[in-house]
Amino acid sequence: MKVILAKRAGFCFGVKRATQMAFEAAVMDKKTYTLGPIIHSPQVVNKLEEMGVRVIKDLETMESGTIIIRSHGVASEEITEAMEKNLEIIDATCPFVKKAQEHVKSLSEAGYGVVVVGDADHPEVQGIVSYGGDKVDVVGSGDEVKKLPKMNKIGIVAQTTQSFENLKNVVSECLLRGGEIRVFNTICDATAVRQEEAKELACQVDCMLVVGGYNSANTRRLSEVCAELQTRTHHIETAAEIDPVWFDGVERVGVTAGASTPKCIIDEVVSRIEEINKSH
Repeated sequence: MKVILAKRAGFCFGVKRATQMAFEAAVMDKKTYTLGPIIHSPQVVNKLEEMGVRVIKDLETMESGTIIIRSHGVASEEITEAMEKNLEIIDATCPFVKKAQEHVKSLSEAGYGVVVVGDADHPEVQGIVSYGGDKVDVVGSGDEVKKLPKMNKIGIVAQTTQSFENLKNVVSECLLRGGEIRVFNTICDATAVRQEEAKELACQVDCMLVVGGYNSANTRRLSEVCAELQTRTHHIETAAEIDPVWFDGVERVGVTAGASTPKCIIDEVVSRIEEINKSH
């Protein structure tokens, strides 16, 4: 049984930057917190907690210390609150997410009705929306655009982990509902490239493993695009979840991982597959 690991599996630039900033802060021996999980990897979050960097949901009880803004970003009012409390702020927001926030703000100020393409419950989207005041609608698909009222001016921004195809579908529907359309393609290049690579790999193997946190949007999307092409696709968080039965009759196994998945977790998955292969 051959194991094929995707070339771009694991940490993207934004996640690598955020985790590096968090671990550097952890050794400063200060009272340090992250506003929400720094990235969607329970293993990384647990490691930081062992080093004294704890996760908090809001700033209500925090009166001093250092607060790290997670890679997904936070709501604009939370940044304001941290500044008003004179907290030391380490902004680890992914630059791609930051750009999406800026576009929503500028579009809203220019009088556009803003449409954000993404998952309304995701923290990245919730943060992005906060920069547009009350002029923002979130849609998950082109079909959801049909529920929106017609607008003279529509500005479109995407959650960084969205598929380009979904963004195109939303834009097509918005063209039927607005007179003037402005579109900012804020999908992260790393996300798009990983998805295309995963599709190619899924077509070449008999079984596909997608590694990453269950709360990771980009990992779930990788799993979805793989499953569309390879029915024997499994989304796992750690090597301990692997079932040897998955590999019955399998000659080639593909492995990819979400942008928040540490290399050590990926290595453990590959090693576990190789162990199972030897025991067969």
